[in-house]
Amino acid sequence: MAIASLARRKASTIFSSRYLYSTSKYSFSVSRGFASGSDENDVVVIGGGPGGYVAAIKAAQLGLKTTCIEKRGTLGGTCLNVGCIPSKALLHSSHMYHEAQHSFAHHGVKFSSVEVDLPAMMAQKNKAVAGLTRGIEGLFKKNKVNYVKGYGKFLSPSEVSVDTLEGGNTVVKGKNIIIATGSDVKSLPGLTIDEKRIVSSTGALALTEVPKKLVVIGAGYIGLEMGSVWGRLGSEVTVVEFASEIVPTMDGEVRKQFQRSLEKQKMKFMLKTKVVSVDTVGDGVKLTLEPSAGGDQTTLEADVVLVSAGRVPFTSGLGLDKIGVETDKAGRILVNERFASNVPGVYAIGDVIPGPMLAHKAEEDGVACVEFIAGKEGHVDYDLVPGVVYTHPEVASVGKTEEQVKALGVDYRVGKFPFLANSRAKAIDDAEGIVKILAEKETDKILGVHIMSPNAGELIHEAVLALHYGASSEDIARTCHAHPTMSEALKEAAMATYDKPIHI
Repeated sequence: MAIASLARRKASTIFSSRYLYSTSKYSFSVSRGFASGSDENDVVVIGGGPGGYVAAIKAAQLGLKTTCIEKRGTLGGTCLNVGCIPSKALLHSSHMYHEAQHSFAHHGVKFSSVEVDLPAMMAQKNKAVAGLTRGIEGLFKKNKVNYVKGYGKFLSPSEVSVDTLEGGNTVVKGKNIIIATGSDVKSLPGLTIDEKRIVSSTGALALTEVPKKLVVIGAGYIGLEMGSVWGRLGSEVTVVEFASEIVPTMDGEVRKQFQRSLEKQKMKFMLKTKVVSVDTVGDGVKLTLEPSAGGDQTTLEADVVLVSAGRVPFTSGLGLDKIGVETDKAGRILVNERFASNVPGVYAIGDVIPGPMLAHKAEEDGVACVEFIAGKEGHVDYDLVPGVVYTHPEVASVGKTEEQVKALGVDYRVGKFPFLANSRAKAIDDAEGIVKILAEKETDKILGVHIMSPNAGELIHEAVLALHYGASSEDIARTCHAHPTMSEALKEAAMATYDKPIHI
């Protein structure tokens, strides 16, 4: 007989890391409307990215008079303008081209030739971005959020001076100010990004031709995604990584399968390798490399080098030192469980505070922060923020990796199911990948789920919900899944965790 999830949660709370926040009240004026420079807002948000614009909309929905300040002139931040959204557009377009080249004939779709129209591909990407940014402006109008376009900096804990994009200046006042300025590309010593031959992810999204040779510095999410885009379009891609493994936060077993998959797609890896210098030579770039542990130097030539060594909090020019906001050594703003800084009335969310630098995490921060300001309860469980690499196949995960579970010294079980045994995956001839579930041995409580498959980023959310409610693997296994679907692989992996799968 299946044991209910509630009983399992009572049986084991060792992995529960959710915060239970108190509900102390904040006073505020409950009035909506557009604010001029002299009006006092209940909430002022500096930054219109995923965290900032979501916080602004939520604040207005809660009856708080709200202004959002954004320096870019278009809402959505890095994610929408030069990050998550345009990269997914190019990942999809390049995948379609790759499928046309390598898979269509197997499905009986034949044509004499196929070619890349890069300007058209970029135009489709730009159209998607423009439509979404306009959509957020529409949401601001609908919810009566005042939108100020310009660069904001603190005059005091309740005043922000804004140099507007039109060339003027205005002062925006607020009882509560939320810093949501996001992050910027992490630079490497002695390396100058010109966004032409030495590019960040921003430049990699706007190349005017397909480079013959592309070198990616950094084997994280962004580097592998952008490497996949240009590799599919014809570039010879080499990834240089200082560490011994790609995507170090990924479950080790899944990581190995993922790397093999990328290598089959002709992506090359140089692990345990340090970039000593990068020099532009003629129309190309020359990299000097050496082993991470030291040793003989080698050279590597490329047409374009993508610097993808991580991101850093963006707080430059905000005047944090002027009002005394404390930061850590990495430049992140220190906040408490209510997202409040050490300065009363000043809050911070998203990439400028500790935690995963992910757009969806920033959105959750924004909602929770505003709920606290409004005297309600907010909640974000950073242990249950899903991560997705949007390559093909995708890799998605939530909860603990097997390495983390071992380090905790907890007895556990592992259930796995390959997509080669999934009927939908076989039917569409796209069956590379696996589902892996980790569960506590005594109680069967799910500790982590890892999926490598087409559309893994869509499949992972059943697991996210399961972990949030403390479900067991048996709970998923006894839940009816439609047939034929890719999600049945998750059900079968759950069956393999607490008992035995049917289809393997």
